[in-house]
Amino acid sequence: MNRREILALGAASAIPAPALAQGANARTLRFVPQANLANFDPIWGTQYVVRNASVNVWDTLYGVDSNLVPQRQMAEAEEVSSDGLTWTFRLRPGLKFHDNEPVLAKDCVTSLVRWMARDTMGLMIKALLQEIVASDDRTFRIVLKAPYPKMLYALGKNNSPMAFIMPERIARTDPFQQISEYIGSGPFRFARNEWVPGAKAVFTKFEGYVPRNEPANWLAGGKRVLIDRLEWTVMPDPATAAAALQSGEVDWWENPLSDLIPILRRNRNIRTDIADPLGNIGTVRLNHLHPPFNDVRARRALLMAMNQEDYMRAIVGSDDALWKRLPGFFTPGTSLYTEEGGDILKGPRDMEAAKRLLRESGYNNEPVVVLAAQDQPITKAFGDVTADLLKRLGMNVDFVATDWGTVGQRRALKAPPAQGGWNIFFSWHAGADCTNPAAYQAIRATGDGAWFGWPNIPAVEEKVAEWYAAPDMDAEKRAIAGLNRAAMDNVVFAPPGFFLGYTAWRSNISGIVKAPVPFAWGVSKS
Repeated sequence: MNRREILALGAASAIPAPALAQGANARTLRFVPQANLANFDPIWGTQYVVRNASVNVWDTLYGVDSNLVPQRQMAEAEEVSSDGLTWTFRLRPGLKFHDNEPVLAKDCVTSLVRWMARDTMGLMIKALLQEIVASDDRTFRIVLKAPYPKMLYALGKNNSPMAFIMPERIARTDPFQQISEYIGSGPFRFARNEWVPGAKAVFTKFEGYVPRNEPANWLAGGKRVLIDRLEWTVMPDPATAAAALQSGEVDWWENPLSDLIPILRRNRNIRTDIADPLGNIGTVRLNHLHPPFNDVRARRALLMAMNQEDYMRAIVGSDDALWKRLPGFFTPGTSLYTEEGGDILKGPRDMEAAKRLLRESGYNNEPVVVLAAQDQPITKAFGDVTADLLKRLGMNVDFVATDWGTVGQRRALKAPPAQGGWNIFFSWHAGADCTNPAAYQAIRATGDGAWFGWPNIPAVEEKVAEWYAAPDMDAEKRAIAGLNRAAMDNVVFAPPGFFLGYTAWRSNISGIVKAPVPFAWGVSKS
Protein backbone atom coordinates (compact mmCIF):
# COMPACT_ATOMS: atom_id res chain seq x y z
CA MET A 1 0.00 0.00 0.00
CA ASN A 2 1.51 3.37 -1.05
CA ARG A 3 1.31 6.80 0.58
CA ARG A 4 -1.69 7.92 -1.50
CA GLU A 5 -3.68 4.79 -0.60
CA ILE A 6 -2.90 5.20 3.10
CA LEU A 7 -4.02 8.82 3.09
CA ALA A 8 -7.21 8.03 1.21
CA LEU A 9 -8.05 5.16 3.52
CA GLY A 10 -7.44 7.34 6.57
CA ALA A 11 -9.65 10.15 5.28
CA ALA A 12 -12.44 7.87 4.13
CA SER A 13 -12.59 6.09 7.47
CA ALA A 14 -12.79 9.44 9.30
CA ILE A 15 -9.80 9.04 11.57
CA PRO A 16 -10.88 10.52 14.90
CA ALA A 17 -9.78 14.16 14.98
CA PRO A 18 -8.88 16.04 18.14
CA ALA A 19 -11.66 17.82 19.97
CA LEU A 20 -11.40 21.32 18.59
CA ALA A 21 -13.11 24.41 19.95
CA GLN A 22 -15.97 22.56 21.58
CA GLY A 23 -19.10 24.69 21.68
CA ALA A 24 -17.90 26.96 18.86
CA ASN A 25 -20.78 28.86 17.33
CA ALA A 26 -21.58 30.52 14.07
CA ARG A 27 -19.38 33.47 14.96
CA THR A 28 -16.22 31.33 15.12
CA LEU A 29 -14.43 30.27 11.95
CA ARG A 30 -12.13 27.26 12.40
CA PHE A 31 -9.36 27.19 9.83
CA VAL A 32 -6.56 24.71 9.06
CA PRO A 33 -3.56 26.69 7.71
CA GLN A 34 -0.94 25.40 5.32
CA ALA A 35 1.68 25.13 8.08
CA ASN A 36 2.55 25.97 11.65
CA LEU A 37 2.85 29.62 12.62
CA ALA A 38 6.25 29.15 14.25
CA ASN A 39 7.15 32.83 14.33
CA PHE A 40 5.08 35.95 13.83
CA ASP A 41 7.13 38.81 12.45
CA PRO A 42 5.91 39.77 8.95
CA ILE A 43 9.12 41.63 8.12
CA TRP A 44 11.70 39.20 9.52
CA GLY A 45 10.91 36.37 7.08
CA THR A 46 9.09 35.51 3.87
CA GLN A 47 7.02 32.41 4.68
CA TYR A 48 3.50 32.57 3.28
CA VAL A 49 1.97 31.23 6.50
CA VAL A 50 3.34 34.29 8.34
CA ARG A 51 2.07 36.63 5.61
CA ASN A 52 -1.36 34.96 5.71
CA ALA A 53 -1.63 35.49 9.46
CA SER A 54 -0.22 39.00 9.26
CA VAL A 55 -2.84 40.39 6.86
CA ASN A 56 -5.38 39.83 9.62
CA VAL A 57 -3.44 41.84 12.20
CA TRP A 58 -1.57 44.55 10.31
CA ASP A 59 -2.82 46.86 7.59
CA THR A 60 -0.97 48.51 4.72
CA LEU A 61 -1.06 51.94 3.13
CA TYR A 62 -2.07 50.38 -0.19
CA GLY A 63 -3.30 46.95 -1.24
CA VAL A 64 -3.35 45.21 -4.61
CA ASP A 65 -6.69 44.13 -6.04
CA SER A 66 -7.37 41.02 -8.14
CA ASN A 67 -5.78 42.74 -11.15
CA LEU A 68 -2.60 43.35 -9.09
CA VAL A 69 -3.28 47.09 -9.21
CA PRO A 70 -2.50 48.97 -5.96
CA GLN A 71 -5.44 50.78 -4.35
CA ARG A 72 -5.54 53.07 -1.31
CA GLN A 73 -6.02 51.28 1.98
CA MET A 74 -4.77 53.18 5.05
CA ALA A 75 -3.88 56.06 2.73
CA GLU A 76 -6.49 58.71 2.04
CA ALA A 77 -4.47 60.45 -0.66
CA GLU A 78 -1.04 60.72 -2.24
CA GLU A 79 0.76 63.29 -4.34
CA VAL A 80 3.93 62.97 -6.40
CA SER A 81 5.98 65.92 -7.58
CA SER A 82 6.36 66.60 -11.29
CA ASP A 83 9.96 65.34 -11.20
CA GLY A 84 8.89 62.10 -9.50
CA LEU A 85 11.19 62.66 -6.53
CA THR A 86 8.82 63.64 -3.72
CA TRP A 87 5.91 61.48 -2.63
CA THR A 88 3.50 62.88 -0.04
CA PHE A 89 1.03 60.56 1.70
CA ARG A 90 -1.97 61.39 3.87
CA LEU A 91 -3.62 58.85 6.20
CA ARG A 92 -7.33 58.19 6.49
CA PRO A 93 -8.80 59.78 9.62
CA GLY A 94 -9.76 57.61 12.59
CA LEU A 95 -7.22 54.82 12.14
CA LYS A 96 -6.45 53.05 15.44
CA PHE A 97 -4.08 50.38 16.64
CA HIS A 98 -5.35 47.46 18.70
CA ASP A 99 -4.19 49.19 21.88
CA ASN A 100 -6.56 52.05 20.89
CA GLU A 101 -3.70 54.44 20.17
CA PRO A 102 -4.13 56.46 16.95
CA VAL A 103 -2.14 55.52 13.86
CA LEU A 104 0.21 58.42 13.19
CA ALA A 105 2.50 59.37 10.35
CA LYS A 106 5.54 58.67 12.53
CA ASP A 107 4.37 55.04 12.87
CA CYS A 108 4.30 54.77 9.08
CA VAL A 109 7.76 56.30 8.72
CA THR A 110 9.38 53.93 11.21
CA SER A 111 7.51 50.90 9.83
CA LEU A 112 8.60 51.64 6.26
CA VAL A 113 12.21 52.11 7.32
CA ARG A 114 12.19 48.65 8.93
CA TRP A 115 10.49 47.13 5.87
CA MET A 116 12.99 48.74 3.49
CA ALA A 117 15.84 46.87 5.16
CA ARG A 118 14.38 43.43 4.30
CA ASP A 119 12.22 43.64 1.18
CA THR A 120 13.58 43.55 -2.39
CA MET A 121 11.54 46.55 -3.56
CA GLY A 122 12.10 48.25 -0.21
CA LEU A 123 15.85 47.95 -0.68
CA MET A 124 15.53 49.62 -4.07
CA ILE A 125 13.65 52.52 -2.46
CA LYS A 126 16.22 52.68 0.34
CA ALA A 127 19.02 52.98 -2.21
CA LEU A 128 17.26 56.03 -3.70
CA LEU A 129 16.13 57.51 -0.40
CA GLN A 130 17.05 61.08 0.49
CA GLU A 131 14.64 61.38 3.41
CA ILE A 132 11.45 59.97 4.87
CA VAL A 133 9.83 62.20 7.45
CA ALA A 134 6.48 62.91 9.11
CA SER A 135 5.09 66.38 8.35
CA ASP A 136 2.24 66.15 10.85
CA ASP A 137 0.18 63.42 12.53
CA ARG A 138 -1.50 62.34 9.30
CA THR A 139 1.06 63.27 6.64
CA PHE A 140 4.52 62.04 5.72
CA ARG A 141 6.74 62.35 2.69
CA ILE A 142 9.37 60.29 0.93
CA VAL A 143 12.03 62.21 -0.98
CA LEU A 144 14.12 60.29 -3.50
CA LYS A 145 17.34 60.94 -5.38
CA ALA A 146 15.84 59.45 -8.56
CA PRO A 147 12.27 58.58 -9.59
CA TYR A 148 10.76 55.26 -8.56
CA PRO A 149 7.52 54.89 -10.57
CA LYS A 150 6.48 51.63 -8.90
CA MET A 151 6.23 53.17 -5.42
CA LEU A 152 2.54 52.40 -4.90
CA TYR A 153 2.94 48.82 -6.06
CA ALA A 154 5.84 48.37 -3.62
CA LEU A 155 3.69 49.65 -0.74
CA GLY A 156 0.68 47.51 -1.71
CA LYS A 157 2.06 44.23 -3.08
CA ASN A 158 0.88 40.93 -1.63
CA ASN A 159 4.17 39.03 -1.34
CA SER A 160 6.38 39.00 1.73
CA PRO A 161 7.66 41.09 3.27
CA MET A 162 4.67 43.37 2.87
CA ALA A 163 4.84 47.00 3.98
CA PHE A 164 2.78 46.50 7.14
CA ILE A 165 2.31 49.45 9.49
CA MET A 166 3.14 48.93 13.18
CA PRO A 167 3.29 51.24 16.19
CA GLU A 168 6.54 53.19 16.20
CA ARG A 169 7.84 51.47 19.36
CA ILE A 170 7.51 48.04 17.71
CA ALA A 171 8.80 49.16 14.32
CA ARG A 172 12.02 50.33 15.98
CA THR A 173 12.97 46.66 16.45
CA ASP A 174 16.09 45.71 14.50
CA PRO A 175 14.77 44.33 11.17
CA PHE A 176 17.05 41.32 11.59
CA GLN A 177 15.54 40.46 14.96
CA GLN A 178 11.97 39.29 15.55
CA ILE A 179 9.40 41.53 17.19
CA SER A 180 7.91 40.41 20.51
CA GLU A 181 4.71 42.49 20.50
CA TYR A 182 1.94 41.94 17.97
CA ILE A 183 -0.10 45.12 17.81
CA GLY A 184 -1.51 46.23 14.47
CA SER A 185 -4.42 48.20 13.09
CA GLY A 186 -5.92 45.45 10.92
CA PRO A 187 -9.39 43.92 11.12
CA PHE A 188 -8.35 41.27 13.68
CA ARG A 189 -6.44 41.33 16.96
CA PHE A 190 -3.91 38.59 17.66
CA ALA A 191 -4.81 36.68 20.84
CA ARG A 192 -1.26 36.13 21.97
CA ASN A 193 -2.31 34.46 25.23
CA GLU A 194 -3.91 31.66 23.15
CA TRP A 195 -1.00 31.17 20.75
CA VAL A 196 0.50 27.69 20.95
CA PRO A 197 3.13 27.28 18.23
CA GLY A 198 2.68 23.93 16.59
CA ALA A 199 -0.96 23.75 17.63
CA LYS A 200 -3.05 26.90 17.23
CA ALA A 201 -3.29 30.66 16.77
CA VAL A 202 -6.36 32.78 17.45
CA PHE A 203 -7.51 36.11 16.01
CA THR A 204 -10.48 38.10 17.30
CA LYS A 205 -12.47 40.82 15.58
CA PHE A 206 -11.15 44.34 16.20
CA GLU A 207 -14.22 46.43 16.88
CA GLY A 208 -12.24 49.63 16.33
CA TYR A 209 -11.44 48.80 12.72
CA VAL A 210 -13.17 51.06 10.20
CA PRO A 211 -13.27 49.46 6.72
CA ARG A 212 -13.09 51.46 3.54
CA ASN A 213 -16.37 52.04 1.73
CA GLU A 214 -15.40 50.14 -1.43
CA PRO A 215 -16.18 46.43 -1.76
CA ALA A 216 -13.35 44.16 -0.69
CA ASN A 217 -11.11 43.00 -3.53
CA TRP A 218 -8.11 40.97 -2.37
CA LEU A 219 -6.02 43.37 -0.23
CA ALA A 220 -8.01 46.39 -1.38
CA GLY A 221 -11.37 47.79 -0.37
CA GLY A 222 -13.49 47.34 2.73
CA LYS A 223 -12.24 44.49 4.91
CA ARG A 224 -15.54 43.78 6.67
CA VAL A 225 -15.27 41.10 9.32
CA LEU A 226 -18.43 38.99 9.74
CA ILE A 227 -17.16 36.66 12.47
CA ASP A 228 -16.03 37.28 16.04
CA ARG A 229 -13.23 34.75 16.19
CA LEU A 230 -10.84 33.09 13.76
CA GLU A 231 -9.15 29.95 15.09
CA TRP A 232 -6.17 28.50 13.25
CA THR A 233 -5.60 24.85 14.13
CA VAL A 234 -2.38 23.25 12.88
CA MET A 235 -2.90 19.78 11.38
CA PRO A 236 0.20 18.59 9.53
CA ASP A 237 -1.33 15.17 8.84
CA PRO A 238 -3.60 15.45 5.75
CA ALA A 239 -5.80 12.49 6.72
CA THR A 240 -6.52 14.03 10.12
CA ALA A 241 -7.37 17.38 8.53
CA ALA A 242 -9.67 15.70 6.02
CA ALA A 243 -11.46 13.79 8.76
CA ALA A 244 -11.89 16.97 10.83
CA LEU A 245 -13.38 18.81 7.86
CA GLN A 246 -15.78 15.97 7.12
CA SER A 247 -16.94 15.72 10.72
CA GLY A 248 -17.47 19.50 10.98
CA GLU A 249 -14.80 20.02 13.64
CA VAL A 250 -13.13 22.53 11.30
CA ASP A 251 -14.72 24.79 8.72
CA TRP A 252 -12.02 25.52 6.14
CA TRP A 253 -8.86 23.70 5.07
CA GLU A 254 -6.46 25.97 3.23
CA ASN A 255 -4.65 23.48 1.00
CA PRO A 256 -5.94 19.90 1.02
CA LEU A 257 -3.82 17.26 -0.65
CA SER A 258 -5.10 16.72 -4.19
CA ASP A 259 -5.26 12.96 -3.53
CA LEU A 260 -8.05 13.59 -1.03
CA ILE A 261 -10.23 15.85 -3.17
CA PRO A 262 -12.34 13.00 -4.64
CA ILE A 263 -13.16 11.82 -1.12
CA LEU A 264 -14.04 15.31 0.07
CA ARG A 265 -16.25 15.87 -2.96
CA ARG A 266 -18.34 12.85 -2.05
CA ASN A 267 -19.40 14.63 1.13
CA ARG A 268 -22.41 16.83 0.33
CA ASN A 269 -21.46 19.18 3.18
CA ILE A 270 -18.09 20.10 1.66
CA ARG A 271 -17.18 22.40 -1.20
CA THR A 272 -13.86 22.42 -3.07
CA ASP A 273 -12.34 24.74 -5.64
CA ILE A 274 -9.02 25.88 -7.05
CA ALA A 275 -7.59 28.18 -4.41
CA ASP A 276 -5.86 30.61 -6.75
CA PRO A 277 -6.20 30.65 -10.57
CA LEU A 278 -2.68 32.09 -10.90
CA GLY A 279 -1.33 28.95 -9.25
CA ASN A 280 2.16 28.38 -7.91
CA ILE A 281 5.71 28.07 -9.16
CA GLY A 282 7.74 25.45 -7.37
CA THR A 283 11.23 26.19 -6.08
CA VAL A 284 14.26 23.98 -5.58
CA ARG A 285 16.43 26.65 -3.96
CA LEU A 286 20.20 26.24 -4.24
CA ASN A 287 22.85 27.85 -2.04
CA HIS A 288 25.20 29.82 -4.31
CA LEU A 289 27.67 30.55 -1.51
CA HIS A 290 29.08 27.06 -0.88
CA PRO A 291 30.11 23.97 -2.88
CA PRO A 292 28.86 22.27 -4.89
CA PHE A 293 26.26 24.77 -6.12
CA ASN A 294 28.56 27.77 -6.02
CA ASP A 295 29.70 26.37 -9.39
CA VAL A 296 27.20 26.98 -12.19
CA ARG A 297 28.10 23.62 -13.74
CA ALA A 298 26.74 21.79 -10.70
CA ARG A 299 23.58 23.88 -10.83
CA ARG A 300 23.14 23.18 -14.55
CA ALA A 301 23.74 19.46 -13.98
CA LEU A 302 20.69 19.46 -11.73
CA LEU A 303 18.58 21.15 -14.44
CA MET A 304 19.77 18.65 -17.05
CA ALA A 305 18.75 15.73 -14.85
CA MET A 306 15.49 16.90 -13.28
CA ASN A 307 12.18 15.74 -14.74
CA GLN A 308 9.47 18.26 -13.89
CA GLU A 309 6.75 15.64 -14.32
CA ASP A 310 8.23 13.63 -11.45
CA TYR A 311 7.93 16.66 -9.18
CA MET A 312 4.43 17.59 -10.29
CA ARG A 313 3.05 14.06 -10.05
CA ALA A 314 4.37 13.88 -6.49
CA ILE A 315 2.12 16.84 -5.64
CA VAL A 316 -0.99 16.55 -7.81
CA GLY A 317 -1.11 12.87 -8.70
CA SER A 318 -2.73 11.93 -12.00
CA ASP A 319 -4.75 15.11 -12.58
CA ASP A 320 -3.08 16.67 -15.65
CA ALA A 321 -5.24 19.80 -15.34
CA LEU A 322 -3.37 20.78 -12.19
CA TRP A 323 0.16 21.22 -13.55
CA LYS A 324 2.29 22.44 -16.44
CA ARG A 325 5.91 22.09 -17.41
CA LEU A 326 7.75 25.35 -16.78
CA PRO A 327 10.91 25.96 -18.84
CA GLY A 328 11.23 29.37 -17.25
CA PHE A 329 10.43 31.42 -14.18
CA PHE A 330 7.33 33.53 -14.89
CA THR A 331 3.64 32.71 -14.45
CA PRO A 332 2.07 30.89 -17.43
CA GLY A 333 -0.80 32.70 -19.11
CA THR A 334 0.34 36.16 -18.02
CA SER A 335 1.56 38.92 -20.32
CA LEU A 336 5.29 38.48 -19.67
CA TYR A 337 5.45 34.69 -19.77
CA THR A 338 8.41 33.43 -21.79
CA GLU A 339 10.35 30.20 -22.36
CA GLU A 340 13.45 31.98 -23.68
CA GLY A 341 16.54 30.01 -22.66
CA GLY A 342 14.52 27.15 -21.22
CA ASP A 343 15.58 24.35 -23.56
CA ILE A 344 17.64 22.72 -20.81
CA LEU A 345 14.38 21.68 -19.13
CA LYS A 346 12.77 20.39 -22.33
CA GLY A 347 13.05 17.02 -24.02
CA PRO A 348 14.41 13.72 -22.69
CA ARG A 349 16.55 13.86 -19.57
CA ASP A 350 20.25 13.14 -20.03
CA MET A 351 21.53 11.68 -16.78
CA GLU A 352 24.95 10.72 -18.14
CA ALA A 353 25.63 14.22 -19.50
CA ALA A 354 24.51 15.64 -16.16
CA LYS A 355 26.93 13.35 -14.31
CA ARG A 356 29.80 14.46 -16.56
CA LEU A 357 29.00 18.13 -15.97
CA LEU A 358 28.83 17.51 -12.22
CA ARG A 359 32.29 15.91 -12.29
CA GLU A 360 33.62 18.88 -14.30
CA SER A 361 32.34 21.18 -11.54
CA GLY A 362 34.79 19.54 -9.12
CA TYR A 363 32.22 17.75 -7.00
CA ASN A 364 33.98 15.07 -4.93
CA ASN A 365 31.33 13.29 -2.89
CA GLU A 366 30.93 16.07 -0.31
CA PRO A 367 27.68 15.81 1.69
CA VAL A 368 24.85 17.85 0.19
CA VAL A 369 22.61 19.12 3.01
CA VAL A 370 18.97 19.01 1.89
CA LEU A 371 16.37 20.69 4.13
CA ALA A 372 12.93 19.19 3.58
CA ALA A 373 9.94 20.21 5.68
CA GLN A 374 7.79 17.14 6.33
CA ASP A 375 4.75 19.03 7.67
CA GLN A 376 4.14 20.71 4.31
CA PRO A 377 2.97 18.35 1.51
CA ILE A 378 4.57 20.48 -1.22
CA THR A 379 8.02 20.63 0.33
CA LYS A 380 7.90 17.00 1.41
CA ALA A 381 7.14 15.92 -2.15
CA PHE A 382 9.90 18.12 -3.60
CA GLY A 383 12.33 16.79 -1.01
CA ASP A 384 11.59 13.14 -1.74
CA VAL A 385 11.98 13.58 -5.50
CA THR A 386 15.15 15.64 -5.18
CA ALA A 387 16.85 13.25 -2.75
CA ASP A 388 16.29 10.39 -5.18
CA LEU A 389 17.52 12.49 -8.11
CA LEU A 390 20.71 13.58 -6.33
CA LYS A 391 21.52 9.99 -5.39
CA ARG A 392 21.08 8.90 -9.00
CA LEU A 393 23.45 11.70 -9.98
CA GLY A 394 25.99 10.18 -7.61
CA MET A 395 25.79 12.81 -4.87
CA ASN A 396 26.20 12.19 -1.16
CA VAL A 397 22.85 13.33 0.30
CA ASP A 398 22.50 14.51 3.90
CA PHE A 399 18.69 14.59 4.07
CA VAL A 400 17.38 16.72 6.94
CA ALA A 401 13.71 15.84 7.50
CA THR A 402 12.35 18.66 9.63
CA ASP A 403 9.41 21.06 9.94
CA TRP A 404 8.59 24.22 7.99
CA GLY A 405 9.31 26.51 10.93
CA THR A 406 12.81 25.10 11.31
CA VAL A 407 13.46 25.45 7.58
CA GLY A 408 12.41 29.08 7.89
CA GLN A 409 15.02 29.61 10.60
CA ARG A 410 17.88 27.59 9.12
CA ARG A 411 17.63 28.80 5.53
CA ALA A 412 18.66 32.30 6.73
CA LEU A 413 22.06 30.97 7.84
CA LYS A 414 24.99 31.67 5.54
CA ALA A 415 27.35 29.32 7.40
CA PRO A 416 28.86 26.37 5.48
CA PRO A 417 26.58 23.33 5.39
CA ALA A 418 28.86 21.42 7.75
CA GLN A 419 28.48 24.21 10.30
CA GLY A 420 24.69 24.39 10.40
CA GLY A 421 24.06 25.81 6.93
CA TRP A 422 22.48 24.12 3.92
CA ASN A 423 22.77 23.37 0.21
CA ILE A 424 19.13 22.96 -0.88
CA PHE A 425 15.72 23.77 0.51
CA PHE A 426 12.28 23.72 -1.09
CA SER A 427 9.50 26.25 -1.36
CA TRP A 428 7.02 27.67 -3.84
CA HIS A 429 5.89 31.09 -4.98
CA ALA A 430 2.35 32.18 -5.72
CA GLY A 431 1.84 32.90 -9.40
CA ALA A 432 0.63 36.38 -8.43
CA ASP A 433 4.17 37.08 -7.17
CA CYS A 434 5.83 35.87 -10.36
CA THR A 435 4.17 37.93 -13.09
CA ASN A 436 7.05 40.44 -13.23
CA PRO A 437 10.31 41.15 -11.36
CA ALA A 438 8.84 43.85 -9.10
CA ALA A 439 7.50 41.49 -6.43
CA TYR A 440 9.40 38.37 -7.51
CA GLN A 441 12.11 38.18 -4.88
CA ALA A 442 13.24 34.68 -5.87
CA ILE A 443 14.34 35.82 -9.35
CA ARG A 444 16.64 38.55 -8.05
CA ALA A 445 20.39 37.94 -8.02
CA THR A 446 21.88 40.75 -5.93
CA GLY A 447 24.21 38.66 -3.78
CA ASP A 448 23.90 39.45 -0.07
CA GLY A 449 20.67 41.36 -0.73
CA ALA A 450 19.06 38.47 -2.62
CA TRP A 451 16.64 35.89 -1.26
CA PHE A 452 18.02 32.87 0.61
CA GLY A 453 20.66 31.21 -1.55
CA TRP A 454 22.16 34.63 -2.30
CA PRO A 455 22.82 34.38 -6.06
CA ASN A 456 25.09 37.12 -7.41
CA ILE A 457 24.48 37.32 -11.15
CA PRO A 458 25.01 40.73 -12.81
CA ALA A 459 23.49 39.53 -16.10
CA VAL A 460 20.18 38.91 -14.32
CA GLU A 461 20.19 42.26 -12.58
CA GLU A 462 20.97 44.07 -15.84
CA LYS A 463 17.76 42.66 -17.32
CA VAL A 464 15.77 43.55 -14.21
CA ALA A 465 16.97 47.14 -14.57
CA GLU A 466 16.08 47.04 -18.26
CA TRP A 467 12.55 45.94 -17.38
CA TYR A 468 12.13 48.75 -14.84
CA ALA A 469 13.23 51.27 -17.48
CA ALA A 470 11.10 49.79 -20.29
CA PRO A 471 8.93 52.46 -21.96
CA ASP A 472 6.30 50.05 -23.31
CA MET A 473 5.08 46.45 -23.22
CA ASP A 474 7.23 45.34 -26.17
CA ALA A 475 10.32 46.59 -24.36
CA GLU A 476 9.17 44.87 -21.16
CA LYS A 477 8.78 41.57 -23.01
CA ARG A 478 12.27 41.85 -24.54
CA ALA A 479 13.73 42.53 -21.11
CA ILE A 480 11.91 39.60 -19.53
CA ALA A 481 12.97 37.24 -22.32
CA GLY A 482 16.58 38.22 -21.65
CA LEU A 483 16.04 37.91 -17.92
CA ASN A 484 14.57 34.43 -18.25
CA ARG A 485 17.57 33.35 -20.35
CA ALA A 486 20.10 34.81 -17.94
CA ALA A 487 18.34 33.27 -14.93
CA MET A 488 18.18 29.89 -16.66
CA ASP A 489 21.78 29.97 -17.94
CA ASN A 490 23.06 30.81 -14.47
CA VAL A 491 20.39 28.81 -12.57
CA VAL A 492 19.16 31.33 -10.03
CA PHE A 493 17.06 28.41 -8.78
CA ALA A 494 15.69 25.20 -10.25
CA PRO A 495 11.96 25.41 -11.15
CA PRO A 496 10.24 22.01 -10.77
CA GLY A 497 7.05 23.20 -12.50
CA PHE A 498 3.81 25.15 -12.27
CA PHE A 499 0.88 23.76 -10.30
CA LEU A 500 -2.58 24.62 -9.05
CA GLY A 501 -3.88 23.77 -5.59
CA TYR A 502 -7.27 23.25 -4.01
CA THR A 503 -8.98 24.70 -0.99
CA ALA A 504 -11.94 23.06 0.79
CA TRP A 505 -14.64 24.31 3.16
CA ARG A 506 -17.93 23.35 4.77
CA SER A 507 -21.04 24.25 2.78
CA ASN A 508 -22.31 26.56 5.54
CA ILE A 509 -19.32 28.87 4.94
CA SER A 510 -19.71 31.66 2.40
CA GLY A 511 -17.54 34.47 1.10
CA ILE A 512 -14.37 32.52 0.26
CA VAL A 513 -12.64 34.03 -2.79
CA LYS A 514 -10.00 32.71 -5.17
CA ALA A 515 -6.79 34.46 -4.22
CA PRO A 516 -3.17 33.82 -3.23
CA VAL A 517 -4.09 34.65 0.39
CA PRO A 518 -6.92 32.98 2.39
CA PHE A 519 -8.72 36.22 3.28
CA ALA A 520 -10.99 35.92 6.32
CA TRP A 521 -12.82 39.22 5.86
CA GLY A 522 -16.11 38.84 4.04
CA VAL A 523 -16.34 35.20 5.17
CA SER A 524 -19.41 34.20 7.16
CA LYS A 525 -20.83 31.06 8.72
CA SER A 526 -24.48 30.06 8.93
